[in-house]
Amino acid sequence: MVQKYQSPVRVYKHPFELVMAAYERRFPTCHLIPIFVASDVVSEETSEDGSITKVERRCALDVDAPRLLKRIAGVDYVYFTQRNTLNRKERTLHIESHNETFSNRVIIHETCCYSVHPENEDWTCFEQTASLDIKSFFGFESTVEKIAMKQYAGSIKKGKEIIEYYLKELEDEGITHMPRWLPSSQTTAPVRPTSLCTSPCVFLALPVSPVVPTPIAADVKDGASGETKTETSVVLHNDSLVELLTGTPEDKLDADYIKRYLGDLTPLQESCLIRLRKWLQETHKGKIPKDEHILRFLRARDFNMDKAREILCQSLTWRKQHQVDYLLETWTSPQVLQDFYTGGWHHHDRDGRPLYILRLGHMDTKGLVRALGEESLLRHVLSINEEGLRRCEENTKVFGRPISCWTCLVDLEGLNMRHLWRPGVKALLRIIEVVEANYPETLGRLLILRAPRVFPVLWTLVSPFIDENTRKKFLIYAGNDYQGPGGLVDYIDKEIIPDFLGGECMCEVPEGGLIPKSMYRTPEELESEDVRLWTETIYQSSSIFKGAPHEILIEIIDASSVITWDFDVCKGDVVFNIYHSKRAPQPARKDPLGAHGITSPVGNNVQLIDKSWTLGQDYSMVESPLTCKEGESVQGSHITRWPGFYILQWKFVNMAACAATNMPRVDDVLATLQVSSHKCKVMYYTEVLGSADFRGSMTSLESSHSGFSQLSAATVSSNQSQSSSMISR
Repeated sequence: MVQKYQSPVRVYKHPFELVMAAYERRFPTCHLIPIFVASDVVSEETSEDGSITKVERRCALDVDAPRLLKRIAGVDYVYFTQRNTLNRKERTLHIESHNETFSNRVIIHETCCYSVHPENEDWTCFEQTASLDIKSFFGFESTVEKIAMKQYAGSIKKGKEIIEYYLKELEDEGITHMPRWLPSSQTTAPVRPTSLCTSPCVFLALPVSPVVPTPIAADVKDGASGETKTETSVVLHNDSLVELLTGTPEDKLDADYIKRYLGDLTPLQESCLIRLRKWLQETHKGKIPKDEHILRFLRARDFNMDKAREILCQSLTWRKQHQVDYLLETWTSPQVLQDFYTGGWHHHDRDGRPLYILRLGHMDTKGLVRALGEESLLRHVLSINEEGLRRCEENTKVFGRPISCWTCLVDLEGLNMRHLWRPGVKALLRIIEVVEANYPETLGRLLILRAPRVFPVLWTLVSPFIDENTRKKFLIYAGNDYQGPGGLVDYIDKEIIPDFLGGECMCEVPEGGLIPKSMYRTPEELESEDVRLWTETIYQSSSIFKGAPHEILIEIIDASSVITWDFDVCKGDVVFNIYHSKRAPQPARKDPLGAHGITSPVGNNVQLIDKSWTLGQDYSMVESPLTCKEGESVQGSHITRWPGFYILQWKFVNMAACAATNMPRVDDVLATLQVSSHKCKVMYYTEVLGSADFRGSMTSLESSHSGFSQLSAATVSSNQSQSSSMISR
């Protein structure tokens, strides 16, 4: 498997020319890079005006590997070739590096770039990418990969110090400025070509990543709208407060932004975040969750990108289908919850995490389920989680450090067998299942206080449904143990310990009590309410089988109408088409059997185009087909030119894994082996608007009428998507 690395943007708060002067001092060898033992210039050429210098070097590395492995390989040094292009006029340095040694067994490639910050010409940006592909290595492929990855991760962290070291050396010598390059006709002295080369760092050596001396403001993605907002903050630097000044170049993740808002990540963890974020930007057309949210899913799967991508895409589809992003604005808790749900937010713990208190022992779980139903309780818990995410963001700004999770304190005083009522436990398990799937790594610590004897029974029931990493965050205290050493005061300041736990702080969490039976509702009423809550969505779902596309019919009366769509490819790969016909299709027929005898669930696969129809005679294609891969979110519009009947079609297509993401899917391999793989699933929403009602620009739509990609780009904003959604609602 190919291992990849993508760095965040790292910024020197020094001009490009001064950074290059510091960089030049690293050669031919550098005491800060012990494994870099030699470098020889193979070729060097400079343009006539002196603005561009190209250098090729051959570098020798003394790789830190077991002696036995070196003896088997038969080498003492590993050699790399580097091709570097310094453009003084454009103020860039591009570096490419690849291995000579074992190049038929191991393929190593790295690219680095120094460039001027797009918003501050006196700052210098640095980025690097690298890849490692071990084809064969005397049967030690796994060992070599582990050694390479470990050494590379460590060397990146060490490499950040190198340029700063030489910048400090220049400053000590009184050199704080270097002139910019000018054409020879404007210079008074000849320009001396500078031979520059990066160290051959790719996985087996030390990279040349700079250190950013001061954090800068980063463009922060808004999870709901996908819009970019530049946030500024104040952080400690040299024992003083320094205001964050500018934005991340080209909406890329900045190293200081990661440290300030997301936490200390290893280089490889940073790389996973950047690559998954980039994949989401490509497939979800800019509608991506916040970086903190992406990072939670990566952490939940130990930074396995394939696994994190899968559960994140499932969660994004779930959030979109049930409009969870707008839950805090649209959901109002019933009065019975406000009066009898014994939970609420209460200050923060010693680590700055928001603190949620739940007096479960005082809660009438049976009464809540009988009065509200399972789905209303679930929706209330989701609103608590959404509020928790919001509070984490606020505390991150207040405390000046990343806070991505909260602490939950559960008081079990009063817990007894009535809390183990079967429907109540069923509702609890359902809530745990949904929260675990969609809010991973949001619980920092769970403090369970005054656990009674019946608690082990409840724990036996619910613990199998809780992720192992989450269970490790549980601290359980029986009786008054929480009042002693290692108890509550270790995690919560004494001043905010609630009064009912022996503290002096008044807590506004409702005391609960039994819900009057007069508020109970019949099973029929509850079932109707549950169905209504979770079918309140503007989206529909459909399965697509090989040989059985899904089609929907839209009748257009006004020739200048606009058909808009928003759909997610939940499973498989599909081709999206739009057809026009002057005559109405036959009544919709549901596919009773998909390909190879797979039963199609009733109502989620409809076919309209009769097999006897001829394309070009009975109906015509009005847009070029759009191929969509699993996980993609697609928005677009079509201006109708004629009245009649328009058919939107999603059709099964079998494609190889997306090469651009370098994340092959197991399903792509199994598709040729398993019959059940010949099935796709989409979740879609469509709407027809009159030209006067369309929120976008008709002119821009007309100018880009020829292709889906341009149309999607014109209507990609999730704000526009939400506007059209709200119209229908």
